[in-house]
Amino acid sequence: MKTNKPTLFLLFMLVSCMTVLAQNPVTFSVSQKRVSPEEVDVIFTGKIAPGWHVYSTGMPADGPTSATLTADKASGVKPIGGLKAQGKEISEFDEMFGMKLRYFENNVTFVQKYKITGDKYDIKGFLEYGACNDQMCMPPTSVEFSYNGEGIKDAPAEQEEAKADTVAADTTATDTVPALAAPLAAGDSILWQPVVKELNAFGGDQAIKSRSLWYIFVMGLLGGLIALFTPCVWPIIPMTVSFFLKRAKKDKKKGIKDAMTYGASIVVIYLALGLAITAIFGPSALNALSTNAVFNLFFCALLVVFALSFFGWFELTLPSKWTNKVDNKANTTSGLLSIFLMAFTLALVSFSCTGPIIGFLLVDFATSGNFWGPAIGMLGFAIALALPFTLFAIFPTWLKSAPKSGGWMNILKVTLGFIELAFALKFFSVADLAYGWRLLDREVFLCLWIVIFGALGLYLIGKLKFQSDGTGEELTKPMPVICIMGGLVSIAFAIYMLPGLWGAPCKAVSAFAPPMYTQDFNLNTKEVRAAFTNYEEGMAAARAQGKPVIVDFTGFGCVNCRKMEAAVWTDPSVAEKLNNDFVLISLFVDDKTPLPEHIEVTEADGTKRTLRTVGDKWSYLQRYKFGFNAQPFYVTLDHEGKPLSRSFVYKEDIPDYMDFLNTALANFRK
Repeated sequence: MKTNKPTLFLLFMLVSCMTVLAQNPVTFSVSQKRVSPEEVDVIFTGKIAPGWHVYSTGMPADGPTSATLTADKASGVKPIGGLKAQGKEISEFDEMFGMKLRYFENNVTFVQKYKITGDKYDIKGFLEYGACNDQMCMPPTSVEFSYNGEGIKDAPAEQEEAKADTVAADTTATDTVPALAAPLAAGDSILWQPVVKELNAFGGDQAIKSRSLWYIFVMGLLGGLIALFTPCVWPIIPMTVSFFLKRAKKDKKKGIKDAMTYGASIVVIYLALGLAITAIFGPSALNALSTNAVFNLFFCALLVVFALSFFGWFELTLPSKWTNKVDNKANTTSGLLSIFLMAFTLALVSFSCTGPIIGFLLVDFATSGNFWGPAIGMLGFAIALALPFTLFAIFPTWLKSAPKSGGWMNILKVTLGFIELAFALKFFSVADLAYGWRLLDREVFLCLWIVIFGALGLYLIGKLKFQSDGTGEELTKPMPVICIMGGLVSIAFAIYMLPGLWGAPCKAVSAFAPPMYTQDFNLNTKEVRAAFTNYEEGMAAARAQGKPVIVDFTGFGCVNCRKMEAAVWTDPSVAEKLNNDFVLISLFVDDKTPLPEHIEVTEADGTKRTLRTVGDKWSYLQRYKFGFNAQPFYVTLDHEGKPLSRSFVYKEDIPDYMDFLNTALANFRK
């Protein structure tokens, strides 16, 4: 029974786009406002990029970085209360911190009120705040301010007393800050030299994008080939080819030209679809989609609908008047427009089979984080779909050797339904981790995948049937040998995942399953801890031991740093490498330990900043030396502070992390 259901066009109705900025996701402007002759406000107005949030004031000591104001100098004024936050404050329980966190999205204003106590006032200090998104956190960041002005000419006695207090307090503040001698430690100057170019030489972002584009193109090509063998497309090929062959009898060159135009039209139609997705989202939003909880829930629901459609529960169809209108238009026109409309009719008629495949691919391409992903993927899909139509029209004798339509096409549809159902769980897992529901812990995820791939195996060997497989004798026919072989592979894969319920790594699914820390019962308890939390000390130890270094830029309040440690570092192969082959240095960018003396530095954009804490120092090291400013961030170094491989950021991909470590070891031993 056919029913009109939500179609692929739902995918294009995503109305919220999140922009993740590689630099400065939060910007603050500072101003002073003279509220009255005796009162002045220092106002910090912050704009927060979509997907990021800034934590409020008064957070617990073991929580994320609070918004705090520090006054290095405050003469002629006295603070009225503490720093106040204004805006729409969100309060949610965070499973990782085990506490309720308060934060702001989109914008926030912090205000510090001062009472003027003298005939002149001079205020100098900085606001420090913490910002995170779903993938990473910025190190504690400071916004400096310095204001002075006319105060109260005839101050009362009590105001003069307050003025004396503030001046006395000001004498203890650090006004003179030593300039940064390049670098911070003269004896270890080579260790602080910038290596951004050397990191880029190992490939960096460009190499990753190049590989991912090829992957996306091949995936699109594979998707097009699969769509080609579905019941909605394959039977259309002979009819379409016969149409062009009739034209070829009159003019062979024209027939071949029309067939090539038909294939090119298919490419144009699906490429336009990919370009539309690219134009709607843009490069930053596509990356944000991969971690946004709302979109991942939408993608999960979409793939479940597609899977149920392939199982035969209902059929996704476009309104019949669309198809009829385009078909009639194709019959009443001529030339290139007629052929293009024929190709468009194919796209509409075959939607019930190609729609779920295209939807699945576009979900994958849109969340790849690559700007051209949807366009390149649809190009591959269209080429695979269009090529047979063109080739069979040019070489019609090939059509005689092509497989005939039959029940094998329904088997392909049902198999795709199982695969889409399995991938739907991956997208739900992302949302589950973001909201901290803990509904899909690792063992629950593995149980569901074991059931899904076990059921797929039973279906392919003929022990499980669907209504779409037919009735009577059709149900008793033995499955083809290739299906039985595929079924055995699927059952073996389900058995392979069973040890994962007790903590086995199951590397083949590590990129899809939730991280190891979500597993309640885990026999694999290996843990990796850094031997050093000081850069210079760790580098000296590496020279003494003759080992390469891996620097881990992390934070006490960095949630994704903990995820990497729990999901990747606990893998036995990774743990062995880190413990035995490297000197691991963890640098906490939110370490509040005061430096022996403040250090003034100049950032790459020319702004000056004062380093006051150990965390400030490590944060500056990360920006100054490596050109990066978010955590987690991993980089391998030799004894002179030169990179040995590409850098690594948050990605729970054990094989890729092992490649990152092995490349560094190989280069170090050279």
